[in-house]
Amino acid sequence: MPVTNDMNPSLNHIGSSTSDNAREGLQSGIPASAGKVIFIGAGPGDPELLTIRALRWLQRADVVIADRLVSPDILTEYTTPSALIIPVGKQCRSDASTPQSAINDLLVEHAGKGRLVIRLKGGDISIFSNILEELQTLVDNDIPYELVPGVTAALGAAAYAGIPLTARGFSTAVRLLTSYRQDLLDEGYWKELARTEDTLVFYMSSEPIDQLITNLLQHGIGEDRWVAVIEQATTPRQQVYSYPVYDYLAAAEGNTYRSPSLIIIGRVAALSPVFQWLPSGQQDTALYFPPVREQAGPTSKKTMAC
Repeated sequence: MPVTNDMNPSLNHIGSSTSDNAREGLQSGIPASAGKVIFIGAGPGDPELLTIRALRWLQRADVVIADRLVSPDILTEYTTPSALIIPVGKQCRSDASTPQSAINDLLVEHAGKGRLVIRLKGGDISIFSNILEELQTLVDNDIPYELVPGVTAALGAAAYAGIPLTARGFSTAVRLLTSYRQDLLDEGYWKELARTEDTLVFYMSSEPIDQLITNLLQHGIGEDRWVAVIEQATTPRQQVYSYPVYDYLAAAEGNTYRSPSLIIIGRVAALSPVFQWLPSGQQDTALYFPPVREQAGPTSKKTMAC
């Protein structure tokens, strides 16, 4: 459930009563008549992980161009009734995914009309994101912008699963990876991943997880390593599956994971059964984030809330 000002009086200064210094920081010297794009990381699912700066911008937005992996509560509770919400979801192998060129065009179209445009991305704005192409589009069109970071999935999923990623005595480093294109990873790289002491966090890798684990086993990963799969992290439907890495293929045979799912491999993954504090959600086929085929076209907040 989203936090409201009534629930927390300390938030009453947010919005129309924002302090002069904060207001000046948001304006960043850009005239009110000029369009601008604000890239915001919406976090991994729980709307309460949104930053205060992100909330302030959302409350002023004329247009919100939102990824699929953005909590619906953020769009219905934290934007104004007049804001135009444009879903631009992408999903693996879905013909309904929005082409990147179309997203670029939307940014230019609306900012070019003097509107304050929020480009709302799941997680953080720059981790496994297409932000570079969008930034280049704005630079090419002389459109001002600002970057507001968010909680990336690795940090949110680990925290809500009770996994301290660099727990003392377990790991001193974290690697953020993806293995959805395993043909891009050579033998030397797999060998290095199997033998590192670092915690490995894999994004967008739940479908090829059996091959991922097989590769690590074949290259001699330590027997004290565990694997944790966090499904729909930080949402009411979060599920956590933890196994010793050498037991995974037999214990999890036939498992499929709902999108989005994150994989954590290392000694720290063994800590989840001990320290997980969030009860598991419902075990059904429902998705917290609607598939792209279910996302509506451009609409206002009032329409979306119906």
